[in-house]
Amino acid sequence: MLPARRPRARHLADFLPATLDPLVAKLGMSQATLVLDWAEIVGARIASLSEPARLRWPPRGPKSDPTRATEPATLQLRVAPGFGLEIQHLAPLIIERVNAHLGWRCVGKIALRQEPFRPRQAAARRPTPANPRARIEAESLAEGIEDEALRAALVRLGTAALSQRRG
Repeated sequence: MLPARRPRARHLADFLPATLDPLVAKLGMSQATLVLDWAEIVGARIASLSEPARLRWPPRGPKSDPTRATEPATLQLRVAPGFGLEIQHLAPLIIERVNAHLGWRCVGKIALRQEPFRPRQAAARRPTPANPRARIEAESLAEGIEDEALRAALVRLGTAALSQRRG
């Protein structure tokens, strides 16, 4: 008789976003990925000098004022002392990368607080093995997209999503 199959151990990183999302929501952030993936979003150099502290949303006015609903948030960054000016010059790039990561125009400006902090070490994530059928299906779905970078990103996203659904 064959021994019963034990469930496969999962990485701790698989549980972090679901656990941290409610905690970072108190800081005005909708996703823990903004904190967890900061180095991937802005790059190693900027991540070594700054970290997201809070996302401040403008006060919501009356429902009759349509401009209030479209105002973006202010991303408050904790910046290493002496590097505020450098981060200030990189603000448009940081805003662009954060908005691209979140998928919409969430951040409109950045506020800086210069104070000592210990930069987080980027967690070495082991890629989960992709289902070959999921990759083939994702590639066929992204076939008509001309921009190579966008197509590659969509194939990665589709492969991950389809692998999770089937796995």
